[in-house]
Amino acid sequence: MSTDKKLSGKTALITGASKGLGKAMALAFADAGARLALASRDMDLLATVQAECRARGAEAEIFRVDVTSETQVEQLRTDVLARFGKLTILVNNAGMNIRKPITDFSLAEWHQIMDTNLTSVFLMCRAFVPHIETGCGRILNLASMLGHVSIAHRVPYSASKFGILGLTKALALELAAQGITVNGISPGPCATEINTPILNNPELLARFTAQLPVGRFGRPEEIAALAVFLASSDAGFITGTDVVIDGGWIAQ
Repeated sequence: MSTDKKLSGKTALITGASKGLGKAMALAFADAGARLALASRDMDLLATVQAECRARGAEAEIFRVDVTSETQVEQLRTDVLARFGKLTILVNNAGMNIRKPITDFSLAEWHQIMDTNLTSVFLMCRAFVPHIETGCGRILNLASMLGHVSIAHRVPYSASKFGILGLTKALALELAAQGITVNGISPGPCATEINTPILNNPELLARFTAQLPVGRFGRPEEIAALAVFLASSDAGFITGTDVVIDGGWIAQ
């Protein structure tokens, strides 16, 4: 557990905070001294994360939201501001994936992925940008290695993550004069729930690991450490970019 409180005095809202990278970031932000607004659809899992954050000495509250719903995002804004009064850091982490050939996708599944991964980022940014502290505000959008390169059977997912990169660049330019930075984080394969189909399939796991120069999947804590840095004052000159953290996959 880190004792570096580089986010002390800052309030962070993290979507998709109930598990995976969202949970890892919540715990890392707690260690770094942030006050936390944790959002997800699963209040039971969120309550567990909240307890872990509080055990680390952090102030943490939980909020139920479906980030694809305009009405629920607007209610989340009301509730978070009523509780904390201000927001310094917004982490758009909620996401999903479906793996299969494009011809097997329904239009409803396409919209489900695009709404969860991309439209939600628009809704959250539109709702919260006016309430993010100027001069020190941070927005982090979780993209993906598959927003830079792609593989078969990932058409909607990859398209949504490429879209996040464009949104991030445009919004960074829009908010630069206000001293609010906007950056993306593009993880490669990580040992999280979204990759359970791979992690539980020895043949698939071996195939993916063979393509990673570092020879292993990433750890959620490694992504979280990058998020803490980008959310801190140390990263004030970084905006409009995306940091790939993928074990060297796309360098090949």
